[in-house]
Amino acid sequence: MIDSPTATLKTGPSLAWAHSFAELGGSFAVPMQATPVPAPYWVGQNLALAEQLRLPPDWTHGDSWLQALSGNAVLPGSQLLSSVYSGHQFGVWAGQLGDGRAILLGEANGQEWQLKGAGLTPFSRMGDGRAVLRSSIREFLCSEAMHGLGIPTTRALCVTGSDMPVRRETLETAAVVTRVAPSFVRFGHFEHFCHHDQHGDLKKLADYVIDRFYPECRDTARWGGNPYVALLAAVTQRTARMVAQWQSVGFCHGVMNTDNMSILGLTIDYGPFQFLDGYNPGHICNHSDHQGRYAFNKQPQVAYWNLYCLGQAMLPLIDEQEQAIAALETFKTEFPLALATAFAAKLGLPEGVEAPTTLIDQILKLLAEGAVDFTIFWRRLSHWAREQSAADQSVRDLFLDRAGFDAWIEAFSALHRAEDRAAASARMLASNPKYILRNHLGELAIRAAKQKDFGQVAAMLQVLQAPFDEHPEHEAFAGFAPDWAQSIEISCSS
Repeated sequence: MIDSPTATLKTGPSLAWAHSFAELGGSFAVPMQATPVPAPYWVGQNLALAEQLRLPPDWTHGDSWLQALSGNAVLPGSQLLSSVYSGHQFGVWAGQLGDGRAILLGEANGQEWQLKGAGLTPFSRMGDGRAVLRSSIREFLCSEAMHGLGIPTTRALCVTGSDMPVRRETLETAAVVTRVAPSFVRFGHFEHFCHHDQHGDLKKLADYVIDRFYPECRDTARWGGNPYVALLAAVTQRTARMVAQWQSVGFCHGVMNTDNMSILGLTIDYGPFQFLDGYNPGHICNHSDHQGRYAFNKQPQVAYWNLYCLGQAMLPLIDEQEQAIAALETFKTEFPLALATAFAAKLGLPEGVEAPTTLIDQILKLLAEGAVDFTIFWRRLSHWAREQSAADQSVRDLFLDRAGFDAWIEAFSALHRAEDRAAASARMLASNPKYILRNHLGELAIRAAKQKDFGQVAAMLQVLQAPFDEHPEHEAFAGFAPDWAQSIEISCSS
């Protein structure tokens, strides 16, 4: 093992690093050193992402990458730092926050790299700077599950573990996730500089985001030619589309604080998340959310509220408040449009064909009344749509209200002429996943990993990266949640 957190590898992994975020200056981030963990080991490796990042084929062999991605050594050319931000947590201004357990390495091959759980930072507050095996496996798998579903997200390259004890509700063991994204800038970064009246840094941050990720905002004639209003509108629309995709697959984020909202419209910070089993629009997945602020059906409204916090933070850069409001109001058209588009695809309609709103509302009501499994219903319906055989009761059997379902399925069938059924079914199978990361599946992988059996992590990663494929060898991952899954509690420490 490499004992010194400052040791730079002399040989081994070599990447061409850039450090554009670090170049913004000392107001944005502080230099860091990771804190080593004893005797690290591989837990999960994302070989598909590694190939996209152009890592060498043998990166999982030997000790170099293992040590570097556990925080025990420094990759040559990387520049470790943690950034400061602020934010609203559960609707209340929380003041200064920051990367309490995340350390940015820099940018390589088009992505920023972070080690999550690599030790204390100046922003750890009362925390220990560590991540545990349980939460790290959940983030690793869900990052890739969301990517497989086509939902914008941060990605996860690997998880390493160590038997070093870490105290949460119980004594657990340490882990480090290597996650990547084009940028980890959050709404909270903008809130921080506005709150502290650092308007020069606020402008520097906005210019950085525009120039790197939203260059079209410089050229727009809309929004009075103000690039910052254009940026606010663009972020609003990306966020609206992302949340619409969440709702279409039954994804609950669980802790939509403004510091957990990406300026790029990415799903970020996987903690107390959950995919719905039985459809319950008011489901609260986070046991720390005592008021139900982040219930599944409130996610669009919370996203809109968070965007207003972002708009408030950007006001020093915008000439008139009315411009900011107009940019934010685009959420009210973008979100329902994106949601309708997603459900049109789930119903097998060709691109550009609008889904009947009443049909969507009716099936969601039936699903809620019977607590019908959301994913299994849509997948079975996708197969049933091809033949539409009265002898196939696989979808009807999910419902207690048979009469209500019979009326609905008749209206659904009328959407597709006989000659369109195969095409409609194919579109549905490409839009309605067979596999999601159910809580009990994550729990099974975690239990096995605690016994040093990482086969479940690898198998789940395989199916979650291609969730629309059949994977008959992993059929068990597509079944109903067992009764014991109801007892799984996830909270902000997850």
